[in-house]
Amino acid sequence: MENYRFVITGKVQGVWYRKTVSENARKKGFSGYVKNLEDGSVEAGACLRDEEFAYFIEILEQGSPASRVDSIEQFESNEEFSGEFTIRC
Repeated sequence: MENYRFVITGKVQGVWYRKTVSENARKKGFSGYVKNLEDGSVEAGACLRDEEFAYFIEILEQGSPASRVDSIEQFESNEEFSGEFTIRC
């Protein structure tokens, strides 16, 4: 398992993006978080197995019905994620 951080840009704030992503990630048992950033983007972190990676990206790309994802940047993370997927403030 690897820990990743993602930065998602597009129309991702004020459109229920974080709530939808967190609900879908929780349903699949992912550990991590999602939070708004000051520049209008959203950050997500997750602990993923290789076989889960593409499915998690799909959750981020899908977002909410009112959202639009323009790009997703991926980074390795030193933070370890465990427990329930949460929305951070």
